[in-house]
Amino acid sequence: MNFKVIVYILGWIMVLEALFMLLPMLVAAIYHESQGLSYAAVALGEGAVGGAIILKKPKDLNFYLKEGFVTVALSWILMSAIGALPFYISGDIPNYVDALFETVSGFTTTGASILSAVEDLAKCNLFWRSFTHWIGGMGVIVFLLAILPMAGGTNMNLMKAESPGPSVGKLVPKVKKTASITYRIYIFITLAEIAFLLLGRMPVFDSVCNAMGTAGTGGFSVRNTGFTTESPYIQWVVTVFMILFGINFYVYYLLTVKKFRDAAHHEEARTYLIIILLAGAFIAWDIRGLFDSVGDAIRHSYFQVGSVITTTGFASANFALWPETSRTILVMLMFIGACAGSTGGGIKVSRLIILVKTFFKEITSYLHPRSVKKIKMEGKPVEHEVVRATNVYLVTFIVLFATSVLLVSLENKDFTTNFTAVAATINNIGPGLSMVGPMENFGHFNPFSKLVFIFDMLAGRLELFPILLLFCPGIWKRRKSE
Repeated sequence: MNFKVIVYILGWIMVLEALFMLLPMLVAAIYHESQGLSYAAVALGEGAVGGAIILKKPKDLNFYLKEGFVTVALSWILMSAIGALPFYISGDIPNYVDALFETVSGFTTTGASILSAVEDLAKCNLFWRSFTHWIGGMGVIVFLLAILPMAGGTNMNLMKAESPGPSVGKLVPKVKKTASITYRIYIFITLAEIAFLLLGRMPVFDSVCNAMGTAGTGGFSVRNTGFTTESPYIQWVVTVFMILFGINFYVYYLLTVKKFRDAAHHEEARTYLIIILLAGAFIAWDIRGLFDSVGDAIRHSYFQVGSVITTTGFASANFALWPETSRTILVMLMFIGACAGSTGGGIKVSRLIILVKTFFKEITSYLHPRSVKKIKMEGKPVEHEVVRATNVYLVTFIVLFATSVLLVSLENKDFTTNFTAVAATINNIGPGLSMVGPMENFGHFNPFSKLVFIFDMLAGRLELFPILLLFCPGIWKRRKSE
């Protein structure tokens, strides 16, 4: 284990987060809020410590994938632990576990909240909640790679550890340029959404925060009512952009280099859009009697389908009151999630495709034992290692999910609440059903349950294994050369 380079990267994470806190400090200055002093204090201390760490650059910046996993996991834990301090110090969230829950929910783009009155928070704290969504959506390590020169192998191992999905590759030969291209696309789509929201006469502050929440597929809103009181135009804009941010960013890269045919035939993106189209149409038909017109039913249906499958978590209506079939479909979409290489959470559409094709391959092998059939995606054979990793991921996910439901059940809440609360946190969605429905919050859980949810949110965002590896004793052994 190359501990020196891990500490060096953690130092950079601290410096970056300290710089990020300048933004809520600016917001506090604009709105004349004293809570901005808490960001100044934390940024000063964090920046000083991080700056001292990065002064001494290690000679060896290379390390293996397992070390990349550990670095990413520790980075997210560190920035969440420190990022929670302004909430706690300012007094807006006086309990540190609650402040940590809110911050982890922000960085992991989950959107689950312990707050019952969001509007009571200072503007700078509301901005910080939404900004954690934005930076967490694409990943702070990816942001770091876009600006920090490091050894190529190290870059790729860090990107693999943080990027959502069964596999990650380079858009261009250099990883740094890949990270830069990805963030440029991310910024462009975010700015486009802000522009469309402003055209709908949404206030500037609300437009910026809601766009950051949509971009990161997070779900924190600046109002308790979420999007239930917004105009149909605003709801359609957010629906479209939630779906756009759930698409693999490789598709956008193909569009920028004018490979329109390849983008149009991207199998995962096509399957993702078909699932949304079919689920939205069925739910719209199922809830048509709950709204004044069919148009309203279609709008709310596609808003919630887009919100749930992309794991954004915004709500345009209280879907906890919808018919049982519609709610069941939404819970299923929670697990499916968005595309790999997007800002969305969940199991990912690409894994679903691989699992379905593996199932049919096995069925075929029973009927024709001598047949040799390869699983393909995008017209290319899927390597056995990818199939194996997908199966292992699914088994690990089921075990972690079941364990979490069992631990949370010790609090003796109803099964629907426990099941959907874990589903909402491990899939980075936000709202569930019953006591954690779209109009409810997680504040009523005890500290132990909140810590379980915090672990699930981090594990879900980092694809399980980076967090789980921290509990393997063998991972902490030093290299013989150190």
